[in-house]
Amino acid sequence: MSSHHIVREKQEPALYIHYLGNFNEEYLGQLLEWSPTLIVNAQEYEKAISLGLKVDLVINPPAGMLLQENTRPVHGVSDDLAAVMDYLIMEKYPAVNVIDKKNNLLDLTPYLSEIDIVVFTAIEKAYAVKPGFSVWKPAGSIFKIQVLSYFETSNLRANEDEDFVVINDGFVQFNFTTPHLIISELL
Repeated sequence: MSSHHIVREKQEPALYIHYLGNFNEEYLGQLLEWSPTLIVNAQEYEKAISLGLKVDLVINPPAGMLLQENTRPVHGVSDDLAAVMDYLIMEKYPAVNVIDKKNNLLDLTPYLSEIDIVVFTAIEKAYAVKPGFSVWKPAGSIFKIQVLSYFETSNLRANEDEDFVVINDGFVQFNFTTPHLIISELL
């Protein structure tokens, strides 16, 4: 007996592949599990289709680039990341997962008031949280926190690598006065 899930358009975060590199295929499969809108940087397009992916949109493809049937080009006047964010916000997407070479979430903070963004690299995922955010984590879990302002937290201690380690199994809560705090976790 199988179960069927109906996924409404834009219910799942869109997925934008800016740079795929050696991103773990299992994690890629998890991000694609609910068939999100798949957006690909033109330089990553050939690699994406070689993996058998159905690409919905290609960002700033060069003139004459051959695209899969039902793949639409999106042209933006700004860099590719900004063009993707502008498009998704205009189309009223609530969230996007981005796969990139580096954690560039800090560069995307101007968009955080309009769309939830999670940036995945080969080794970590970074996301912005709002004041009062809490999450359950096992002891020993590690957070990297981009400290741009004063914040308080429970159940964490700083270690010598300037990372923060969860002390006991349980909830970790983040309190601060800025609109968001950027944290990342190892994959």
